[in-house]
Amino acid sequence: MALVRYSPFAELDPFVGFKALEDSMNRMFAEPNGRPWVPPVDIVENQNELVVKADVPDVKFEDIDVKLENGTLTIRGERKFEKQSGEKGGWHRIERSYGTFERSFTLPETVDPEKVKADYTNGTLTVTLPKKEVAKPRQVKVEVKHN
Repeated sequence: MALVRYSPFAELDPFVGFKALEDSMNRMFAEPNGRPWVPPVDIVENQNELVVKADVPDVKFEDIDVKLENGTLTIRGERKFEKQSGEKGGWHRIERSYGTFERSFTLPETVDPEKVKADYTNGTLTVTLPKKEVAKPRQVKVEVKHN
């Protein structure tokens, strides 16, 4: 049995594999702190609707895209890094992540796609997904019969 040195890139197509790896690395380290940004999301359900709330501070509403397609809700956007200009001052620490983000959620068939709405207030995106009428619970009256 011969010992063979492990080379993780040996099987990559020299044109496709290295380009994909390079693109991935460029995306990862293009952001100021080197971390991709994924905004946190809360999802709550009540008897009438699902509500998705995403924390997207410092993102302009023009830079947010909300789509509902084939039962999937997709939220895309970008928080842009503002570079310091001039010679005085400069960043002491950068801990927040910047760049583009995308979150996708598979929705139940009970959501009425025609009535979905989204609003943006104080850095929070709220997407309201009303349920179809047939999916809402309804009270059934029980009749008592005496023999």
